[in-house]
Amino acid sequence: AQAREVAARAAAKGGAARPTWEPRPVSAATRLVLLRHGETDYTAQRRYSGRGDIPLSERGRDQVAAAADRIARLVGDTPVAAVVTSPLSRCTATAEAVAATLGGPPVVVEPDLIEVDFGVWEGHTFAEVRDRWPAELDRWLKSVAVAPPGGESFAAVTKRVRRVAAGLLTTYPGGTVVVVSHVSPVKILLRDALAAGDAFLHRLYLDPAGLSVVDTWPDGNVAVRTVNDTSHLR
Repeated sequence: AQAREVAARAAAKGGAARPTWEPRPVSAATRLVLLRHGETDYTAQRRYSGRGDIPLSERGRDQVAAAADRIARLVGDTPVAAVVTSPLSRCTATAEAVAATLGGPPVVVEPDLIEVDFGVWEGHTFAEVRDRWPAELDRWLKSVAVAPPGGESFAAVTKRVRRVAAGLLTTYPGGTVVVVSHVSPVKILLRDALAAGDAFLHRLYLDPAGLSVVDTWPDGNVAVRTVNDTSHLR
């Protein structure tokens, strides 16, 4: 229990335990398989897509099916404790498809995995936002403390995503969990796992149905094994 608390505190702070190059037993780690939902029409049209409940497109459903098969091969005989998902339908549909392919682990809806609120930018293309809100966009890109007009900052998203990370380590110690979410929460989980700076959030690209894998040990050490794997989509 004490070891689990150490790992949970490290995840909540976005930090890590004392570094080590020792080979670590994978069986002792809590493995998070991070999956961005499949493509939507907004994704294809390069529109800001936050709290709007935009469903998967036909192509997105095909991507999800391929990702589910890839995860099944990845975990092999290792049981998946749960598929934890954002409440938006593009994620719950993704999660349900993954769970069905894995033989039916529980699908758990986690409200804190929802995408950032883009406020008045929601539904606008990237080009439209640059044209209509240039100063606000520049400020947003320069600081995680700045929110889009009427929206939510990355600093606020970070607080809730770290709560999720800490909770997963406490609830599923030594287990494998599939986490289905959006660009921003997945980027924040990876930024913290890699102990990276805030610029990471604007430099990492995550494809629809891209897979990332993070292992966390009870002492708080972390290994990022995969980032944005899209081999199943080629």
